[in-house]
Order: sequence, then structure tokens, then C-alpha cells
Amino acid sequence: MGLSQALSTAMSGLRATQAAISLVGSNVANAETPGYVRKTIIQSAGVTGDYGSSVLLHGVDRQLDQYLQTQLRTETSGAAYADIRSTYLQNLQNVYGNPSETGTIEDAFNKLLTAFQGLSTSPDSQSARIGAVSAAQTMAQTLNAATQGIQALRANAEMGINDSIITANNAMAQIAFINNQLQNNGKTDAATASLLDQRDQYITQLSSLMDIRTVVNDLNQVTVFTNSGVQLVGTEAAQLSFNPQGTVTPNTLYNPDPTKNNVGTITINFPHGGSYDLVSTNSIRSGKIAAYLELRDNTLVKAQAQIDQFAASMASALSDKTTAGSAAPASVLPQAGYDLDLTGLQSGNVIHVTYKDNTTGVTHNLSIVRVDDPSVLPLSNTTTLDPNDEVLGINFAGGMASVVSQLNAALGSSDLQFSNPSGSTLRVLDDGAPNRSDVLAASVTTTMSSLTSGNPQLPLFTDNGGLFSGAITANGSQQTGLAGRISVNLGLLGDPSRTIVFSTSPLTPSGDTTRSDFILTQLQSGNYRYSPQTGIGTTGAPFTGTLVNFAKQFISQQGEAATAAKQLADGQSVVLNTLQKKVTDASGVNIDDEMAHLLALQNAYSANARVMSSIKQMYDTLIQAM
Repeated sequence: MGLSQALSTAMSGLRATQAAISLVGSNVANAETPGYVRKTIIQSAGVTGDYGSSVLLHGVDRQLDQYLQTQLRTETSGAAYADIRSTYLQNLQNVYGNPSETGTIEDAFNKLLTAFQGLSTSPDSQSARIGAVSAAQTMAQTLNAATQGIQALRANAEMGINDSIITANNAMAQIAFINNQLQNNGKTDAATASLLDQRDQYITQLSSLMDIRTVVNDLNQVTVFTNSGVQLVGTEAAQLSFNPQGTVTPNTLYNPDPTKNNVGTITINFPHGGSYDLVSTNSIRSGKIAAYLELRDNTLVKAQAQIDQFAASMASALSDKTTAGSAAPASVLPQAGYDLDLTGLQSGNVIHVTYKDNTTGVTHNLSIVRVDDPSVLPLSNTTTLDPNDEVLGINFAGGMASVVSQLNAALGSSDLQFSNPSGSTLRVLDDGAPNRSDVLAASVTTTMSSLTSGNPQLPLFTDNGGLFSGAITANGSQQTGLAGRISVNLGLLGDPSRTIVFSTSPLTPSGDTTRSDFILTQLQSGNYRYSPQTGIGTTGAPFTGTLVNFAKQFISQQGEAATAAKQLADGQSVVLNTLQKKVTDASGVNIDDEMAHLLALQNAYSANARVMSSIKQMYDTLIQAM
């Protein structure tokens, strides 16, 4: 090896050592920088002539475990999803309150029972009457407050989606920008490695918002997809749009049909045209956005349905009266059946007819529902809570003649005959001599509208001052949001004696407890069916029990859900922290290791400098000898 080759080798060693020292300095300086990945020089030995070797520099390497990074992003999505759900369910638990606390739904209901027990004990006491009305008002206000709390959480989720979309669009734009810089750069130097660090931070930020996967090409450019396969960003970024609603109420619900949807939905707009609904296609399945959507459109909607069902069952238990039909007169023989008085039948009230098809031997339970808005017809069999009935919606807007016509048209093949002999009487008969059908029973359930109808039933609770009858309109069921509108009958607030006096002609006797006993029995021991939309029971086997049973069931269910969500969030946090530590150990900067490396580099630098100094002395000696 000549002196020139030796000098060249030593100089390459100095250059490599200087580059490595520079990287060590950068590593140490950024030891606490979020997202910084430790970097090293990529170098190899180069042959110089027949004997010598030099050091060749190929770029900068990021000490990154790709598998761990992928796992970290997956767990980041899962942890963000679990954390949001846990926080919201804990807040929902605060809305319901703990059973042992005052001011909760269960506490208000127990006080309502106590107040009416006191009224039945002292029916002549004005203070007992006022106390019963006051307890009912507290019950209504408690349900009103619970509705406000639930809808506030839904509104927060709506705003959470909006904020997340803004963050996601910024992250995707930055990823696309860095991708284009990498395309123009085409190098693997320190500047490129720094760009990759920045891009990874934006990808991690995006993974906290939704579940994603990435594909990297030969130019280090990344393409980001949702796990469902929707491309979010490459060299160009798609744009997410969201139309948040200013006010969220129990009636503002998500529907995949855009004409019926009245909450915000997420649409992805692709760079070269075209768009895609990410909500209706369930394209986002984890991360903050998925959690917000699930809470807004499912969990919190069920929570509202629970208190709405409680309010509806409580109101109907006191106001609905079921009256059995009277046997049809002998003049209709050989046919037989029943006459039903439909006076006071409200929209949503039900006529029950039980008949037997003698040809098949099958007994049918028919529920004829009064409807005043024909746009909702036909009704499904899930309209009522009876899993064994057949539901038929009839438009009453055209009067009794139209009602009879609709019934005969719908049920003529069942060998039933409907007629209107007079006034508001509906007559239902079998087929008579052919004996292909028999009407076994008939009754009508109506909602009482008067406090002094002569019946113990009364509209103690109203729907914002109007009757609650379970009406179904184009806007949906009257039950939806009822807990937010339920109030005590203004007539009772003005005259608490109506908690006892149910008839003015003749006047209810002093000390009569018929009405107060009825109210107490209905609230305390009456058994009712509850909608599976509450998340309790199923369509085929709805939950059945007292009002207290139902309240305890959904409050307990919510408490268990909040506990399970917290446990899941805590577990996800442990997994995420463990992965973050592994990534830090593999990719982070260890100051002790860097200092040890720096010492080794200093020694190498000194050695290369010594070689160059020795070669200089040799050159000087040769020059002097000449």
C-alpha cells in the first residue's frame, strides 16, 4: 500500500467518524423529543487497490422495529376507543346515579311510592295530597334531568367526532406532504430520517382516531388505509367531511338513509373525485371516532330508550284502561262476537281481538292499533311489546265507516266481519254457520283524558301537557324522548284533591282510597313488558316485571357496563404502555449507550488522525531526503 492509499483510507475513516459523532450528538440532543428514533450510520468497507480498505457511507439508518411499530398503532387505536367509552360510561353512570344516593331515578321513584302510601293512609290530609303531587313532580323532573344529561353526552360525542375529523384531515395532509418530499429527495440521509420521524408521528396520531394499516414503497412513501380497505392518503390525501348538528335531542338519530338521518355523518372525498360514507359502511371500527359513533348512535340511544320506556310504562300504567267487549246481541245469530265502545280511543291505543281459525286450529291474537298518520302504515309486529300478537295499523282519520272498510279488507280472509252498528261502537263477528272462525275475546285499551272520569285511572303524567297514548307518527314513536317531556298533569298541580276524587257526580266519598290504592298498586306491583330497544330482553322474550324491577335492571346494567369499560380501558392502557416501552427500548435514545459509543468514536477519530500525522511525517522525511 502506498502512502497515498494510506492517506485516503485514513481520511475516509475520519469522515465516517465525524458523521457518526454528529449523529450521536443529534441522538443525545433529541433524547426527550417525542417520536424521535435513534439513528446510526450505514457504512461498509470499500477496497482500495490490492491491499487497502476505506470506509463507504451509504446513509442514515433508523433503529426501528417495524413489527413493534405496527402493533403499537393497533393498540393505540384500541386504547383510544376503550378510553373514550370508559369516560363516557362513567359520566352516564353519574347521570343515573348510584342506588344508594339521593336525587337518582330509583330514589325519586321510591319516594313517589312512599308518598302514595301515605296518601292511602290519610286520604283526607291536604298535606298528604300535596306531598303525593310533589313527589310525582320530582319524579318527572328527575327523568327530565336524566334526559338532559344523556343528550349532553350525545352532543359531546358529536363534537368529539367533529374535532377528530379536523385532526385527521391535518394528519393526512401532512403525511401526503412528507411523502412528496421523500419522492423529490430520494436519499437516506439525516434529513430524510427526520422526515420519516415526523411522518410516523402523524400516522400514530391518525391511528388514535381510527384503525389503520400502512404499506411502504421503495421510495419510503407510505399509503394509509383503514382496516376495512378505504385508502386515506398516499402522495395525495383524501378529505374527510362531517356535518355536525347544533342541537342533539332524543329524536335526532342516525339513519343510513340520508333523507331520514338527522345527525352528522362522515364522508370521505377522494382526491380525483368520488365520495364514500364511512358510517353506513362501518368503515371505522376502532379509535376515538369509532367510540364516539358507537356512543352517539348506540349506547346513549339505548340509555335514552331505557328512561323513555320507564316514563312511558309509568304513565300508561296509571292512565290506560282496558274494557272487555260486550257480547253481540242475539239478533246477529247465527254469528257471534263482541261490541266494543271506542269512545275516547286515542292515537296509539289498541283494540285486542282473539279469534280461532277452525280450519287450522290456530288461535290468533290480533292487536288493532289506532293510527292518525297513514304515512306510517303498515305497522310491524314489533309495534307492540306482545311477542305473540299480530299487529294491524288502522287509519282512523276518515271516521268509523273508513275504519270498518279497512278492517274488512285486511281481515276478510280470516272470516271475521266488522261493522259499526251505531255511534262509536265497533262490532266484530265470526262467520256464523260455516264455523270457519270463532271470536274468543275482544277488548279495547283507551287512555283516560279526564281526572274525574269516574274511573280510578287518570293521566297523572302527561307528555308536556298533552296525553301520552303511545301515538306513532311520521316523526316516530311518541315514546321517544318522553322522559325529557314528561310532566305532572296541570290539573293535579292546581287541585291535588284529584289524587283522591275521581268522580264529581256522584262525588267521591270522603276518605275513599280507591284511586290512591290503584296508583300505588300499579306503580308498586304491576307487571309490564319492556321494549328490547332498551337493551334488556329480546323481541321474542321481552323483559317483564314491575317498574322497580326494570329500573334496578337498567341501572345495574349500566353500572356493570361502566365497570367493564373501565377494566378494558385499564387493560388496554397496560398493553399500550408495555408496547411503548418496548418501542422505546428498541428505538429510543439511551444516554449511557450513546456516551459509550461516543468514547469509542473519539478513540477511532484519534487513531485515524494519528495515521494521517504519521503519513505527513513520512512525506516530510521523503521531501527532505530529495
